[in-house]
Amino acid sequence: MEKISLSEKFLIAGSSGMVGSSIYRTLKKYGYGNKNKKGVIYTPTRKDLDLLKKDEVYAWFKKYNPTVVIIAAAKVGGIYANSKQPVEFLLENLKIQTNLIEASWKFKVKRLLFLGSSCIYPKLAEQPIKEEYLLSGDLEKTNESYALAKITGIKLCQALAEQYQFDAISLMPTNLYGPGDNYHPENSHVMASLIRKFYDASKNSSKSVTCWGTGSPLREFLHVDDLGDAVVFCLRKWDPKNANSPKKSNGESLYFLNVGTGKDLSIKELAEKIATLTNFKGEIIWDESKPDGTMRKKLDVSRIKNIGWSPSIKLEDGIKMTLKSYEAEIRNFNPK
Repeated sequence: MEKISLSEKFLIAGSSGMVGSSIYRTLKKYGYGNKNKKGVIYTPTRKDLDLLKKDEVYAWFKKYNPTVVIIAAAKVGGIYANSKQPVEFLLENLKIQTNLIEASWKFKVKRLLFLGSSCIYPKLAEQPIKEEYLLSGDLEKTNESYALAKITGIKLCQALAEQYQFDAISLMPTNLYGPGDNYHPENSHVMASLIRKFYDASKNSSKSVTCWGTGSPLREFLHVDDLGDAVVFCLRKWDPKNANSPKKSNGESLYFLNVGTGKDLSIKELAEKIATLTNFKGEIIWDESKPDGTMRKKLDVSRIKNIGWSPSIKLEDGIKMTLKSYEAEIRNFNPK
């Protein structure tokens, strides 16, 4: 049975970002937002709606009355940004998600989907990481503030579902990449950072590329269009209260699911793969004075696979697609 219909009024919070824009494309692909079916997809910009301001959020909900809310809005960044701005990462993310979750509940939204992150899990969690490992140990210090905010969002959604039967679900994606990523030299995540470094080095015939850390940490990567597909699938199909839905090992209902590929590789292997795909011929230097972060972070994705979803984009194909989008972004930014 479908949990949402073609006549829904969707709000994608964070629609201009990499994740939000992918969710928008996926919704359109499945026929949502069709005016002939009375469907709408709202994609307010920051200028239209400041998510940090509760009064603005409430006024927007009162005016537009969305029936399905997807929270893809967040302050995000890599190790450097997280370590330098812990206050901003904690405060801004808490404000954004609390304003949206509470408004969705108060204005009786039909379904809410909150997007977390795999960084919510303990630094030394057993691998692969199961959903019930949440809060079983200390977090990785380099992104602790962001993780704490996300954990609060997950727990608020769960509390509303259990105490007030509000239909709120959450997904925990692994490391994401794809079109629309942030390629800032200091604030980007590892995949985008490496793509920029090797692409630019190849174009400039540089003799070397310097990468952070030892290259030994293992990471799992999911193309953002696979996440978009998982979001729409779960909105349509997943009901945590259903007897056949995934449960914790102790039998309790699960209100959040991991999303990933279940496969990982070392940062060194990733760098070498990107170097090959960009035709970089120089030396790769590892700056071991920089932090590695968590040594391994591989998600157990068996539960989302058990309800019928699995990723379809292979890593090498996804990197090639991302390189093309990065190249197009550069051309648009620096037209001849």
